[in-house]
Amino acid sequence: MNFILAVKRLMKEAAELKDPTDHYHAQPLEDNLFEWHFTVRGPPDSDFDGGVYHGRIVLPPEYPMKPPSIILLTANGRFEVGKKICLSISGHHPETWQPSWSIRTALLAIIGFMPTKGEGAIGSLDYTPEERKALAKKSQDFCCEGCGSAMKDVLLPLKSGSDSSQADQEAKELARQISFKAEVNSSGKTIAESDLNHSFSLNDIQDDVPTTFQGATASTSYGVQNPSAASFQQPTQPAAKNTSMSPRQRRAQQHSQRRSSTSPDVIQGQQPRDNHTDHGGSAVLIVILTLALAALIFRRIYLANEYIFDFEL
Repeated sequence: MNFILAVKRLMKEAAELKDPTDHYHAQPLEDNLFEWHFTVRGPPDSDFDGGVYHGRIVLPPEYPMKPPSIILLTANGRFEVGKKICLSISGHHPETWQPSWSIRTALLAIIGFMPTKGEGAIGSLDYTPEERKALAKKSQDFCCEGCGSAMKDVLLPLKSGSDSSQADQEAKELARQISFKAEVNSSGKTIAESDLNHSFSLNDIQDDVPTTFQGATASTSYGVQNPSAASFQQPTQPAAKNTSMSPRQRRAQQHSQRRSSTSPDVIQGQQPRDNHTDHGGSAVLIVILTLALAALIFRRIYLANEYIFDFEL
């Protein structure tokens, strides 16, 4: 069933991308609907300006539920040749793929990602600007042996109208959105959520817990010596002042500062005095017992002497 859906979807996309544009073109091979060859123009005002780059898109039978694999065939200085590149829209990141994306989305993403830094990603390169410009000029002479496409005439001549500028802007915006989505999904939280969570302490979480439950929790944490829980008993350090803090963050900081005076460390600091009182009471008890024992011994001796005296009489 998934295979039939994939075939229908690919045939529809092939019809939509049949006519080349001045920025991209892609079509499936004649004998394989799941392998496409594409051509994209390098983004203007970049090291790839003037370049025309060719590559392959290999789609899984579960497409569009699973992402495609993208392989560049033209030397470009940004992506390795003949290797599946790692993008948020490629098979290396199925967690960020959306079924609503299409092959056209992948083409625009390639254009948008070309000026970005590789940062050690799989299939990425960080050539110098001079090397990339030389490869861009050389790419115009490339001819694909698999599909027979020649880079000189596969795309329409570049126009300077609004349509061309709109395509460039769409590629940049798409690359930015996809990159941001990948960052959010990899961590499971947005940047704002991460910053907000860092400003909360254990005391702030307890604000939402009933008072009786807080008391039970506090007594348990003070009565049990658990090394793994030592980190939770450290007083919260006052956060640096930040004028951009939200009202909830400021309230969390105020709660943390107010509770620092009653932290477990302060209570633990009072324990030696209690122990000292206990030791004093023990010493008094020992003295009393000693005196009582001495009195018994003296009485015993007295009674023994009195008995001997009576016997002699």
